[in-house]
Amino acid sequence: MKIRLVSGVFQKVSRRVFQLLRIDEITGTKILSRNDLLHIGTDYGGWVVPKELLNADSICYCVGCGEDITFDLGLIEEFNCYVYAFDPTPRAVKHVREHAGDYHKYYFFDIGLWDRQEKLRFYAPKNPAHVSHSALNLQKTEEFFEAQVDRLVNVMHNNAHTHLDLLKLDIEGAEYQVVKSIIEDKLNIKILCIEYDECFNPLDTNYKDRVKQSVASILQFGYSLVYAQANGNYTFVKNV
Repeated sequence: MKIRLVSGVFQKVSRRVFQLLRIDEITGTKILSRNDLLHIGTDYGGWVVPKELLNADSICYCVGCGEDITFDLGLIEEFNCYVYAFDPTPRAVKHVREHAGDYHKYYFFDIGLWDRQEKLRFYAPKNPAHVSHSALNLQKTEEFFEAQVDRLVNVMHNNAHTHLDLLKLDIEGAEYQVVKSIIEDKLNIKILCIEYDECFNPLDTNYKDRVKQSVASILQFGYSLVYAQANGNYTFVKNV
């Protein structure tokens, strides 16, 4: 009991120190200070974005909708921008159709993102009340559905987009492949909002190394980290 108490206190103190130093405790990355950060959406489904970088002409891709699209719709409400959303999960498709019909700047596609075009298995979460399925099978289950996936550069080409102002990735482990494809294709994306889902459901004990390597590749590609929630959610901004 005492050991658990001491461990809990140490974690709280440690987290506070990282916050004061503006360093991400998972990767050790320095967090660049900005005074225009805005949280959009619910505590569960929301993200923090630099509002000065978005406007009515902005093109935003939100990949991974689940049953919380408050961030997607909040972007439109705040900036009157264009939002393109992607999720092949049947429950997510149903949720979007029920809640996004009144937003004429919201475009939905029932496909997933990956590093190539193919049909992929998406494995169910252990808790049937949860909606998010994983191509990496993060929760090691047997139930799955199959859906079409594609490489981001192909999706952008199909939509006649040469750049993106914002890309949100909440895709249950597939973010590694998508990030790698972004760098390989040298895509022009102003803001990246990425959730590294292994921080919640790690495949093995090396998950932190994979997160660190992916974040390091993003920084090397020319981005700065401007916000981190200490739970695997990161907001990056392309350096000018």
